[in-house]
Parts: sequence; structure tokens; C-alpha cells
Amino acid sequence: MKISYNWLKQFIKLPEKPEETGELLTDLGLEVEGIQEFQSIKGGLQGIVVGHVLSCEDHPNADKLKLTNVSLGSGEQVQIVCGAPNIATGQKVPVATIGTTLYDEKGAAWPIKKGKIRGEASFGMICSEKELGLSEDHQGIMVMKDDLEPGKPVAEIFEVENDQVFEIGLTPNRADAMSHWGVARDLKAGYQQQGKSLELITPSVSSFHVDSRSLKIPISVEDSNLAPRYCGVTISDIKVESSPKWLQNRLKAIGITPKNNVVDATNYVMHELGQPLHAFDAGKIAGNQINVKTLKTGTKFITLDEVERELHEEDLMICDAEKPLCIAGVFGGITSGVTESTTTIFLESAYFNPVSIRKTAKRHGLNTDASFRFERGIDINSVEYALKRAVLLITEIAGGEVTSDIDDLYFKKIEDFQVFLTFEKVNKLIGENLEEETIKSILASLEIRVNNVTETGMGLTIPSYRVDVMREADVIEEILRVYGYNNIKFSDKLNASVAISSKFEDYKLQNLISNQLVGQGFYESMANSLTTPAYTKLSEQIKEENNVEMLNPLSHDLSVMRQSMLFSALEAASYNINRKRNSLKLFEFGKTYHSFVSGRTETKHLALTVTGNRQAENWNITPGKGNFFYLKGIIMAVLDRLGVSNSKSSATKNDLFSEGLAMSSKKAKLVEFGVVKRSVLKHFDIQQEVLFADFNWKALIEEATAQRKKFNPIPKYPAVRRDFALLLDESVSYEEIENIALQTGKKILKEVNLFDVYQGSNLPEGKKSYAVSFLFQDENKTLTDKQVDKMMSKLQQRFESDLKAELR
Repeated sequence: MKISYNWLKQFIKLPEKPEETGELLTDLGLEVEGIQEFQSIKGGLQGIVVGHVLSCEDHPNADKLKLTNVSLGSGEQVQIVCGAPNIATGQKVPVATIGTTLYDEKGAAWPIKKGKIRGEASFGMICSEKELGLSEDHQGIMVMKDDLEPGKPVAEIFEVENDQVFEIGLTPNRADAMSHWGVARDLKAGYQQQGKSLELITPSVSSFHVDSRSLKIPISVEDSNLAPRYCGVTISDIKVESSPKWLQNRLKAIGITPKNNVVDATNYVMHELGQPLHAFDAGKIAGNQINVKTLKTGTKFITLDEVERELHEEDLMICDAEKPLCIAGVFGGITSGVTESTTTIFLESAYFNPVSIRKTAKRHGLNTDASFRFERGIDINSVEYALKRAVLLITEIAGGEVTSDIDDLYFKKIEDFQVFLTFEKVNKLIGENLEEETIKSILASLEIRVNNVTETGMGLTIPSYRVDVMREADVIEEILRVYGYNNIKFSDKLNASVAISSKFEDYKLQNLISNQLVGQGFYESMANSLTTPAYTKLSEQIKEENNVEMLNPLSHDLSVMRQSMLFSALEAASYNINRKRNSLKLFEFGKTYHSFVSGRTETKHLALTVTGNRQAENWNITPGKGNFFYLKGIIMAVLDRLGVSNSKSSATKNDLFSEGLAMSSKKAKLVEFGVVKRSVLKHFDIQQEVLFADFNWKALIEEATAQRKKFNPIPKYPAVRRDFALLLDESVSYEEIENIALQTGKKILKEVNLFDVYQGSNLPEGKKSYAVSFLFQDENKTLTDKQVDKMMSKLQQRFESDLKAELR
């Protein structure tokens, strides 16, 4: 938000150095992010003086140029080559002397130097109004009044305003400071705490009066919850034209382009007092009436930016008897605005429901100065006062007369909020014992009225413009920011305590697994928990009725909380693949959200995404694709690192996978993983295979915590390895081989491993070959060949009887 220093000084006497005021504003919570200089005429007309044209002759080497001799005062005369058609002897003209810097319409600097034009020396430049920045006129040079003295600085003739503009980083809760008046009010409180009592000058509206009652426009409000207060008045016989320079300069300083005197006056009052207003051309109001109401969804409406918008049934509209005129509190319509032909206006000042305005502005993607203020909450009790202020300003600069009483529909007066403040709570939160008189003084400077005082505290009345001060803690915050955070004393002693923390704390295990995955080449990703409801159509298991919907969505694509980690992972994969990063290994810790009849749930997950090559391309490595078994290896490494060793696998029933597995403990499902279906990938425009794993992080932590670790010494005796090459039916799985082997050799069989699979020629149809290794070890003695051979014989018998296997 931009605040003009000169504008502030209309309300309160401030020091000449704006830096001092800027520091105080920051201390008060209105952080000044920067101070910029503003000049109503760029360059301030520095170096430009009045010149007297003593002679004007044709240029000897150019038909359209003139050779002039110009007096600059004090006996100084210079020769200047000029091409303006209206240059003549005896004129008083503005001359940019050597070394002066002019600026073009884009703000680019243009230094004036000594030069030669067609062989003749030129010592300066005779300027047009456009070249000086005074107007858009550049048909010829500017001819000034004859009574001006040569050599007089032009900056003294034209009022050049120099200003300092604060860029304030306004926090959303400080609705009371969304105006120059609000900022001045805060400065008064700040300076009073410093012992400087400054008077706050309130803009007067005592001269407001009704000239006649010849044009009354009745107002009706259908829903007082959406428009708790609405005021209107008519002004007739106005003349719409450019605003006076002082008003234009005020608006330009804060980055607003002047339009005409009526619109500029409403903008001026809005930035002065914080109350948005809107002026309608009364001649375009059909039926001579104003109706504040909502319209049917789908109703078309063209706004001032010439964009046709479809209205929502919750959008509050300002309408006449036939059509909508304006989106209330957000944006005006193209048909009802004030133009140069307007002679009569209906001026609106209102308080609209902040939530309604916020939803409407977001729904249509509009962010205006008016909606910025309405959606944060303005002072409902200043609505009529601001209207009177705007009426007086418009009649001052545009003429006309007030032709109706102010029609003020204030349905239910909002009472000032009551808070009881306890001294004990003040001292506890601030950390310092403040004197009772100090507290009273600060509250008085903030216009917070003290109703009664007891031994324990005081009863307070909060002014209506402080919409953010509703609790005792809010009042204490106000006291502290005015008292000054820097004035709170801190002890030199630092006390700290060490908290007991389990090694199974969520963040510790998360960091542990994150480091492991990063070491395996994964990158951590972070996705928005908000997503589009359209994703529920990609899976029958994800129900639309289980969506957690946002009350105030930024857009339709961000209107629900995600039910699955997969879709945000695929969005990230698609984004990278479209930018030629085809090999990805990503992990994300995040949450999913569901709404059930029994209530809403929030579940934490760890999601892994693998696509493309598992390793970067290199001359001595053959890049291999990340496949199902590679992902399974990563998953087993995560489980092993957490000490989860008793999980069992089964086929997944997740319809987002074309094939996959689920690994579960006795209590819960720990992880589901597999190959994402092509139909799902097609929705994200992904052509290559994507593998995805979804860990239930809460269940995983509970399982890791429940595991009891037992440490054994490293065996002293050697291990023995034997291999089998088994011919099996294609339907036999490796898991069956592993289970049979571990059941048979419980005592000495330590590991079973599948190290080769062959399917192809030289094998009977419907058969496959598995090469399986077996590792034997006895912790108490060295195994003999006889013992190992006996165990291998038992294994062979079991494989032949249970699996119909044959040795190759």
C-alpha cells in the first residue's frame, strides 16, 4: 500500500525527514518496505529558465529550421536552433540549458548537450509543453506570458510537487490503516508515546447541505446480511472534466492514474478515509431506482474492463429496474459509469459483507482497491461521513448541487465491542510490568475507551473501525506495539531445558528416511494439498462425496483437499517430462484428507515416484529402466531401515495400478506400490511407465515403535552356499519357493535368494527356470558337507512334491 507523505501532513504535523516517520510506522506494525521520491513533473523542471527570443531568422542550411538568439537574463545570450513552426521574435519561452535532463513519455532520460545542427551551433533547447511534462501538447514550443523576466526558473512558475511515498507492507488484520487518515491516526498514538502531543486534523463535513430535493432515487436492499448499510445521494448539474492539478498529483503519487474529476474524487476519498465509493451516471439508471440484490447464476454482465462475466447466484449486484449496473464492492459496469457527457450522478457509499465480497472477487479473478478494503472490513459507522466528504469535494471541483437527502439504510446498528482487560494478563504477555497510567494513555491514544477500572483490570469499548480487536490478547498486542517492542527489557540470563525425546519421534524418522532416499538418488518434492475434484473420476475407489471442500476456493482446480498422493506426484512428473527431464526419482511426505459420515480424517503418507532410467547416463554404465522390482528394493530398504521385518505381501486391490503389491503387518497395511495404469497416465499426458509407492506413515511409525530389537554376536563359523536350478511351472511364484525352504531348514538356513530367471527356448512349453541360492550357517559349530547335503536333499524332495519341480 502506498502512502503519500504530503498527504499525511494534511492530517498531522510531521517532521521534515520522512525517514523518522518511516521508522515509527515500522515500530507500530506498519512496516515501511521502502520510501520513493515522487515529482509531479519528472525532473522538477530543474535547469529550465525563461528565455526571451531577441531574433529569429531562417537557418542558412535548412528550410524548416530557425536560427534564434535568446536572452537568458543577466546579459547572457545564446544561439539555439529551433524547428517549431510557431517560434517568433519577442516571445518568452522555456529554455532547457546545457546540462539539463529532460524525460520522454516513457521516463527515459534525455540530456541536453551543446551541438551542431546543419552546421550551426545550438546551446540549449526551446521546449514544448510535452517536452516539459506539462501536457500532451507538442504542436509547437510553449509561449509564456510577456511579463516574465528572462532567466527566471520555470520551476517557480509552475507548481512542481515533490513528495515522499511510503510503500507499506500492510498485514491483513490492519484494516484500520488502509487509508491516509488511518495511518495518521496510528502516528498520533506513536508520537504521543514518545511524549509529543500532535493534533489530528479531521476533514470537516459541517458545510454539507441539500440544495433541493428534485431528484430522489429510491433504494431497496433485498438481503441486509450482504449489505448491512447502504447510503446514496444525487448531485445534479455537474461538469465532468479533468481534475485540478493538486488532486491529480495526490493520486499520481500513490500510483493511480487520474480519469475525471468525479471518479478522481471518489478515489481520493477512498484513499483518504478508507471508504470505497462509486458514482453512477443517474441518467443511465432505468426506472429511477437502485436495487441491491443477487441475480441468477449465468446472468451475463460486462464490467468496466469490457470483459463479459457470468454471475454467480451469490454475487451481490447493484441494479436498476431493468439491469445490473455494478458488482457490489468489486467492479463497476461498462454501461453506468461516469463520462464527459454525464451531468447528474448517484453517489453510493456502503458497507458490504466482507466474506461475500472476498468470494465474489476471487470467483471473478478481480482485485480492486475497493474489494481490497471491503473484504478486510471497513468502518460501518463512517459510511455516511465519507459520503458527505465526497459530495463536498465533487461539488467543489465539478460544480453542481445536491438534489436529494442522503438515503441511509442502516438495518441493525453494530455496537462497539466490549473487552475486559486484566492487568495480570497484560504483564504476563508483555513480559514487563507496565504502569496503569501508561496503559490508559496508550488506550486513549488508540481511541479505546476505558469504561471502568477495578483492582484486577478495566472494562474497555473498542471503536468500530478496529475490526481485528476482539479479544483481550488483541488489546494487549495494541498496547505492546504502541509502547514499543524495542522498549521491552530483556534479561542477560538465558534459561533452557532439554526435553525428553524418543528416537521414534515423527520428525526423526522422517529425516532418517529422507537422508536414505536422497542417498539413493531421490529428490524431495512438495505439492499443494489443494487439488481439483475432477481427479475423483480417475478411480472408483476415490469417492466424490468424501472430498473435503474449501469454503472459499481460489479456483475450481484448487477447490478440494487431495484424497490421494498419486495425482500431485503425476502433476510433478508431467511437468518435468514436458521439460525433457524424463528420468525422475521423487519422494514426498504429505497428507491426504477425507470427509466421512463419522467425521473428517487426515492421514500422513510417504509417496515414492519412479520413472525413466534409475541412474544417470554415463560412459561406463548401461542405464537401466526403473522397474517394479527396483521400486520394491527401495521399499524393502525403507522397511529394513525402520526395523520392520515381519511384513507380508499380497496383491493390491488399488484400481490405480495395472499391477502391484501391498505389504502389511498384522495390524495395518504399510505400503501399496505398483505400475500406474496407462489410462491414468494419459490424463496427465505421460507416455512412459511410472511406478508409484504409497506408505501409510502413521502405521509405519507404529510398527517401527512396536518392534523389539535383539542383537546377536557375529557368527564365528563360516557359511556354506549351495544352488539349485529348478524347472517349474509358470504359475509357481518365488514366494512359494522361499516359504517352503525357510520352513524346511528353520535352524541352519539363513538366506534364500533368486539370482536368475530364464524363460525361452530349450524349455518345455509352460515352464520356467529359477536359479536359487541357499545360505547355511550354524552359530555353534562348523557345518559338514554331510549336514548340508542332507538339508539340500530335503529341500529337493519338498520342491518336487509340493511344486512339481525338477532339477536341471
